[in-house]
Amino acid sequence: MSARASRGSAADNATVVTSQKVREGRTDEYRRWQDRTNQAAREFEGFVGAEVYPPGPGEENEWVAVFRFSGMDRLTAWLDSGRRQALLDEARGLFEGPPTAEVLHGGTPAQPAPDVVTAVISHDVKPGSEQGFLNWQEKTLKAQEKAPGFMGSELFKPVEGVQEHWVVVFRFDSREHLDAWLASEVRAKLLKEGSRYFTSYDVRKVGSAFSGWFRFDRGRADVPPNWKQAMSVVLALYPTVMVLNLTVGVGLEKLTVREYIGLFLSNILSVSALTWLLMPLVNRVFAFWLVPSRVAGNRRAQMLGLGLMVLGYLVCIGVFGLITRQIW
Repeated sequence: MSARASRGSAADNATVVTSQKVREGRTDEYRRWQDRTNQAAREFEGFVGAEVYPPGPGEENEWVAVFRFSGMDRLTAWLDSGRRQALLDEARGLFEGPPTAEVLHGGTPAQPAPDVVTAVISHDVKPGSEQGFLNWQEKTLKAQEKAPGFMGSELFKPVEGVQEHWVVVFRFDSREHLDAWLASEVRAKLLKEGSRYFTSYDVRKVGSAFSGWFRFDRGRADVPPNWKQAMSVVLALYPTVMVLNLTVGVGLEKLTVREYIGLFLSNILSVSALTWLLMPLVNRVFAFWLVPSRVAGNRRAQMLGLGLMVLGYLVCIGVFGLITRQIW
């Protein structure tokens, strides 16, 4: 598992996903060793974070450790360090075989979503078949987008001098949906078709937090449906317009500012308030209802969010009704 890389931009994300099959009865020893390894990695320049994921229910005793650094050169310094090699030598008796590692260069951080499960699949692509492999990946992505629970995919090219694998990372909203896709006939047919482009592949499943380290730009976006977005905007827009009418609007009228100029100024203020103040607040408060991955299949959350939204409308109407009655 040694790795070497030439100097690169320290600003690029660099992640290594390590898979380790722990011997039966050695789990406690492994946990202590992994804690020491995590602490050692923290002492290296550019360390961002480390996550350790135990095997899922019914799976073999294969643990996944994820380390992220702020640049490829910094990750490589850790991978090639004498400190790490000494730790690996110390742990030889804990594993049934040598640990495997996939290096992911790039990826955009994003907020993690609860219960999300990630699959990391590495491929040994045949020399000269790279374009065919990419075309096959496009076809696979289109099929994945139709699978229940699919939330996005990201492709990582080989890192010269570090690893030769092409790595695909994709996520689903639950382990059940991920397992269903991995075992589906559609995927089996795609794998048979893709075998002309790669000689082997390896699949690892990772828990939810790792998925939050990547935006998964390609694939289905985890955004609210249009009707929920519209309701959220109305909840923030109505009180904004009313407050501006009762304050700025009255002031501009007293100053005899022309109506079309006053309207322009009011629009600037209302859009600014929505963009940087009210909409972020509404999105944060109603995230449990707006984010599809959080509310999927939860009828109680759906009804609660809708009820609170309508209640917000009624409160606003009532408050401004009382205010305007007193003024006029």
